[in-house]
Amino acid sequence: MSQSLSPLPSLDRRAVALLLAATLTTMANAAISPALPGLEARFTDHPQAALLTRFLVPAPSVAVVLIAGWTGVLADRIGKRILLLGGVFLFALAGCLGMFLNSLEAILASRLALGVAVALIMTAQTALIADYFDGAARSRLLGLQISARNIGGLVSITLAGVLALMSPMHAFAIHGIALLILPVLWVAITEPKRPTSSPAETLASASASGAPGLGAGLWSMAALQLLTTLCFFTMPTQVPFFVASHGIDNTAVMGAVMGALTLAGAFAATRYSALKPRLGHARLFMLGYGLMGSGMATLALAGGLPLIFVGATLVGLGFATVSPNFNEIALKSAPASRRGRAAGVMTTSVFLGQIISPFLTLPLVRASGYPGTFAALAVVLLLGAVGALVIHSQQKPLTKQV
Repeated sequence: MSQSLSPLPSLDRRAVALLLAATLTTMANAAISPALPGLEARFTDHPQAALLTRFLVPAPSVAVVLIAGWTGVLADRIGKRILLLGGVFLFALAGCLGMFLNSLEAILASRLALGVAVALIMTAQTALIADYFDGAARSRLLGLQISARNIGGLVSITLAGVLALMSPMHAFAIHGIALLILPVLWVAITEPKRPTSSPAETLASASASGAPGLGAGLWSMAALQLLTTLCFFTMPTQVPFFVASHGIDNTAVMGAVMGALTLAGAFAATRYSALKPRLGHARLFMLGYGLMGSGMATLALAGGLPLIFVGATLVGLGFATVSPNFNEIALKSAPASRRGRAAGVMTTSVFLGQIISPFLTLPLVRASGYPGTFAALAVVLLLGAVGALVIHSQQKPLTKQV
C-alpha cells in the first residue's frame, strides 16, 4: 500500500533521493548538446559525421527502448531498489567513458550503455514514487520529478557548455555527478512491500486494455507522450546548430539557451500539483501545447539571440506543463502489482520519441531550413492545444480518469 507523503515532500528523505535520481535522466541525453558542433568538427573526416554526431544525443534512447519493458518486469519481480542503485553506478561509468574514446562508433557504443543505465534508473524511480506516495503527494512528486529532470538538465548542460570550451570530449565528464548521488540512494531507498492487486482491479484493467494487467489509459498516454517528446527533442538536437547558424559559435552561449529551456521547465513543473485541481488534465494539455506551439513559432521567426531565448523558454514551460499528466494518468490506469511494467512502458515511449526525432527533423531542416522546421512543429503543437480544448468541452473525459 502507498504511504502518504509529509506536507513538505522535501523533508522526506525518500522523496529527496528519488528526485536526485531524476536529475540524471535529462543529463544522459542533453548534457553533451553544447559540444555537438565541436564533436562534428573533431570527426569531420567521418563520412557520416553530421548524422552520427547528432545521434549521440538520442543514442541512449535506443537502449532504453529495447530494454525498458524488460526492466519494468524485473522491477516487479526482483525489486526496484537494486535496479536503481545499479543503474546509477552504470550511468557514471558509461557516461564518463566518452572522454577517453577516439572514434564516433566507440562513443556511440558508450552512449548505448548509458541508455541501459537510464532505463534502470527511470523505470525504478517512477515506480517507487507510485509505491511510496499516493493522492496529492504523488501528484506533487510527479510534478517535482519533471522539475528535477529540468534542474539536472540546466546544471549539466551549462557545465558541459563550459567544459566544452576546453575540449568537446570534456563534456562527458559531467556524468560523474552520479557518483555523488549513489550514497544518498543507498541510505534513503528501501524496497517497498510487494503490492498486490485486487481481483476487481485486475479485471477492470484487463477489460479496459484487452490484455490483463494494463489499462487503456496507459497506452493512450504512452502514444501521446511519444509524439510530444518527438517535437520537444528538436531542441537539444537542432537548437545548438540553429544558434550557430546565426554566427554564434560559443558553446557557453549554446549551453545558456538550453539552460533557459530547462530552467523554465523546472519552474513550470513545480506548479503542476497546484494547477491540476483547478484546471484538470485536459486544460493542462491545452495550456502546455499552446505554450510549446508558441515557443516553436517564436523560434521560426527569431532573427537573433533574444528571440531564441524567448522561444526556448516557452517550449520549456509548455513541455513541463504537459509531462506530469502522462505519468499520473498512466500509473492510475495500471494495478499496483504492475507499476514497474507501467513505468517501463512510459519510459519506452519517452525515449522512442527521442530516437525518432532526429530522423524526422534533420531531413526537414535540410528541406525547409530551421524556420520551416520550427513552423511545422508549431502547427502540430497548436493543433494539439485545440484538440485538448475540444476534449475539455466534451465532458472532460481525461479529468474523470484520475
